[in-house]
Amino acid sequence: MSPATDITIAIVGPGAIGTTIAAALHEVGHPQLLCGRTPRDQLTLHDGDRRVIVPGPVQTEPDRIDRKVDLVFLAVKATQTETASGWLAALCRPDTAVCVLQNGVEQLEAVAKHVPRARVVPAVVWFPAQAQADGSVRLRGEARLSLPDSPASRVVAEGLRGTRCAVEITADFPSVAWRKLLQNAVAGLMALTHRRAGMFVRPDIAELSLAYLRECLTVARAEGANLGDEVPQEILAKLQAASADLSTSILTDREAGRPLEWDIRNGVVPRRARAHGIPTPISDIIVPLLAAASDGPG
Repeated sequence: MSPATDITIAIVGPGAIGTTIAAALHEVGHPQLLCGRTPRDQLTLHDGDRRVIVPGPVQTEPDRIDRKVDLVFLAVKATQTETASGWLAALCRPDTAVCVLQNGVEQLEAVAKHVPRARVVPAVVWFPAQAQADGSVRLRGEARLSLPDSPASRVVAEGLRGTRCAVEITADFPSVAWRKLLQNAVAGLMALTHRRAGMFVRPDIAELSLAYLRECLTVARAEGANLGDEVPQEILAKLQAASADLSTSILTDREAGRPLEWDIRNGVVPRRARAHGIPTPISDIIVPLLAAASDGPG
């Protein structure tokens, strides 16, 4: 099968999200450069009974990269952006599009300082992909990205054309990004309790979750997001309808003893709230607990 486009592509961070994008591109015959911290001969994606093997190798030394690319998918955790800056410097030209596959609403600010001459595209990732103990990745839903309406976003859409990963370009990207942030914020409760999605059917957790989501919604609206009163209940209902063993990346990181993305997923809410004079009593409890769970001491 021939590649979908002539766009040259690199993936930095072949974890759960990066592996899903790599598999989507490989399925349509699109070659890509895989870049990460750990040398690997291949990547493996499980989707139901299907298995996609993406041939490597995964490159581990940025200073050995001898060519620039048209499109970079930055799929490292937000806590690892600083360490990925060497890859960005090695891969990017001034016209390179850097699609940031990270959580949060501050992707542009966080990444642009590392590639001031490239075109940064924030993205909202709408698919549940989970790393497995053997290093493979399990995809538990359809793959979809939401992007802002910009010329660089159209490079991303063209790069993924014909793949399993759908791309939605939206004129109101901030509203989409804040809606996903609400979903990520309430998932922080899973990291605090060491419980998976089944916990949200408990009436007490459901009540707390709704109150927290409404607090986050108030801040999102102050930031310009166009989200209705129904959004908290919709997010909770989706979690309650999910498989009871559905995890989230912040819980996976907690279980593995890795630093948590507590600031971009949860800390951003009270930080932005202060600028608007909005009280956040629930965040004021949840955020310090997540920060301590991530960073210690103790």
